[in-house]
Amino acid sequence: MSGEKILIVDDEPEIVELIRLYLVREGYEVWSTDNGPQAFEYMEQFAPDLVILDILLPGMDGIEICRQLRKSYSIPILFISCKTEDMDIILGLSIGGDDYVTKPFSPGQLVARVKAHLRRKQQSEQQKEELRQLTFPGLDIDLLTRNVWMGGSLVPLSSKEFDLLALLAKKPNRVVPIQHLYKEAWGVDSNGDTRTLLVHISNLRKKIEKDPAEPAYIHTVRGVGYKFNSPL
Repeated sequence: MSGEKILIVDDEPEIVELIRLYLVREGYEVWSTDNGPQAFEYMEQFAPDLVILDILLPGMDGIEICRQLRKSYSIPILFISCKTEDMDIILGLSIGGDDYVTKPFSPGQLVARVKAHLRRKQQSEQQKEELRQLTFPGLDIDLLTRNVWMGGSLVPLSSKEFDLLALLAKKPNRVVPIQHLYKEAWGVDSNGDTRTLLVHISNLRKKIEKDPAEPAYIHTVRGVGYKFNSPL
């Protein structure tokens, strides 16, 4: 949907202008900054629909910016970074990032991911019109409010963690292939890199499983995908 607003937070002017060029061509409104304080100002002034956030920034880094944004905003946050180690990716996704793209990257692929996240955001907003709740022993999932309760206690989930849980819980006792989960949650193919999905599943288990090492709800079907079991 053209006209949606995107904020780029990166201190490399060449990369910012390249991303801006591709996004503007698609009809998006784009703002950019190279620091955290101004990023927060832009969030209040322009209410972006999505943030593209570098990790390595002067002063406040992208990890801390993401932490602060997640206190008030649930919009998609896409990390872009030259840091390619698994621990960096895990950290970025664990503190609230929805996706992680390593530099150098194809601008066209980045735009495809932006479109996919915005499409998912729009679909999620449309789903709020449908009152529907999934109930399992010890676990309640409200698809209207996007809230999850364990034993009556609210469980804080990121937007992507909720999407994955809902996708699995809607098909109890059925194996959902990895590629299908990735396609549905991110709107694009994984291109063989499923680390982002694995990190989100791991984080989700830590939040809803009594013992993440011996999960009761989300089971791994090796070489295929995941299956949501309803404990008796």
